Amino acid sequence: MTKAKLLLVEDDPALRDLLTFHFEREGFAIASTADGEEALLLAEEDPPDLVILDWMIEEVSGIEVCRRLRRRPATAQVPIVMLTARADEGDRIRGLETGADDYVTKPFSPRELIARVGAIFRRRRPALAGATLAYAGVKLDPAAAGATRDGQPLAMGPTELRLLHHFLQSPGRVFSREQLLDAVWPSNRDIEFRTVDVHIRRLRVALNAGSRPDLIRTVRNFGYSLESASD
Repeated sequence: MTKAKLLLVEDDPALRDLLTFHFEREGFAIASTADGEEALLLAEEDPPDLVILDWMIEEVSGIEVCRRLRRRPATAQVPIVMLTARADEGDRIRGLETGADDYVTKPFSPRELIARVGAIFRRRRPALAGATLAYAGVKLDPAAAGATRDGQPLAMGPTELRLLHHFLQSPGRVFSREQLLDAVWPSNRDIEFRTVDVHIRRLRVALNAGSRPDLIRTVRNFGYSLESASD
């Protein structure tokens, strides 16, 4: 069986070695660096299955590395776990808005990080399983792990893809934030409602690129639905 490839970007040598040891013991193939520029090169040469990214790193900041990875087609859908000592809510939201799928604050235990990474892989597999789904010009192909609108590829991360997959199974149905948390983040009870709003906003931007009609309807103080104005 092919090992999952993990790119570890961390400038603390002791922590980098510790995490490398633990993840290799879990069966991951690890590439690591302390340098943001080198991280971008490594990701371009051999796209990883997941990135663990420290915020405060050399040369290029982790937040900028995250932004650039999301802009590149080869890494746009690669899960990113932001690893940082920044614990303020504003920093967490900024990381999520930039493209991170999860946010782990220091100090933490390697077991916690391994559990979070495992949860991302478990969530990703079922969310991308099944037949192609389509609605209002939007198509999601689980086999290709991608989506299009009116035939044009949509640039979105894995969390937005899972959200879209969930909406496409029941177009027109209004889902509360709690229902979306249970569907898209089933094993992570630490996720806040604000996180749902952040990823919905990112999904809306991806779907509506090019001034297309908005397909995401916000139900005030409750949740969201996928709806076409022609319905």
